[in-house]
Amino acid sequence: MKTELTFFCELNAEDLQKLFEDRFVFDDLKTLNAGISLGILDFSSERVNVVRKLNRLGIPVTAWLLLPEEQGYWFNLGNYTEATARYQAFKVWSEENQLEWAAVGLDIETDINELKGFTDDRGAVIQKALRRLKDTKAYRLAKNAYEALVAQIHEDGYLVESYHFPLIVDDRAAGSTVLQRVAGLVEIPADREVLMLYSSFFRPHGQSVLWSYAQNAQAIGIGNTGGGIQAGALEKVPYLSWDEFATDLRLARRSGKPIYVFSLEGCVRQGFLPRLFTFDWQAEVELPRTALVSAGRGGLKGLLWVIERPLLILAGLAGVIGTVLMIKSHGKSKKNRKQ
Repeated sequence: MKTELTFFCELNAEDLQKLFEDRFVFDDLKTLNAGISLGILDFSSERVNVVRKLNRLGIPVTAWLLLPEEQGYWFNLGNYTEATARYQAFKVWSEENQLEWAAVGLDIETDINELKGFTDDRGAVIQKALRRLKDTKAYRLAKNAYEALVAQIHEDGYLVESYHFPLIVDDRAAGSTVLQRVAGLVEIPADREVLMLYSSFFRPHGQSVLWSYAQNAQAIGIGNTGGGIQAGALEKVPYLSWDEFATDLRLARRSGKPIYVFSLEGCVRQGFLPRLFTFDWQAEVELPRTALVSAGRGGLKGLLWVIERPLLILAGLAGVIGTVLMIKSHGKSKKNRKQ
């Protein structure tokens, strides 16, 4: 079974240029028959030069669109106007520089400023999340805007990838948008949805989380091997060791899904790429126990279902109370007639 492998790369212009000054990075990607999802942090000449070289070598490149930090960095419920403008600017830049893309990646995550502010002003962040929870209209507006953006990207001839954290699967299964509204996320239609199943984020149950959600994923993101933006609690998360990384790779392959690795720069820094040339993908791997994760997911879906339908629950309770009162009233009436 062929393993489809893509590496995320999230570097500023200067660091990106330094990474690809090493020709062996290009050679390693070619040898592995791997692609890149390249974070578009800017429209710099350095980024143009790297993409052009990747294009010449036939290495597939996905344009992973990102915003300035003051606009939220990742796409979310509150910045769809900026996200749309970013895509338009990206399209002009790509056409002017004749850059070729395998797809466009839309990364849907919580506003980075909220993640950073959660430690210093947790109350304000929670209040903002609660306001979003109540505002279903804002969610619908954002969803419509992102659907229109995806339609435009398709019209321009690109495939669309979406990058989501796994809890969106449970929100969807519950017929809910509760988690999305609270976290500022939006489910969007995409040609491929990549779940970010980074076991490093969920220690000590990371591989159980990975294996539990792998069954629901169209493609599996694993990591973090190093790099990426540091925000809030993410600053304290240790990177994957080789042994952890190897186990995650084998678990992901067992699912039969395409694999996305975060990140290319982390793998280069830790010397992982050359080790993948002779990597035994079919080596035995112990499947993680998922009972605890499954139980938690089941409870979460039940809770989300209830929160999404408060009027239905209230109507049901009213019906139960009404029935009880009617039975009691009927019983008293019969008792009075006997007297």
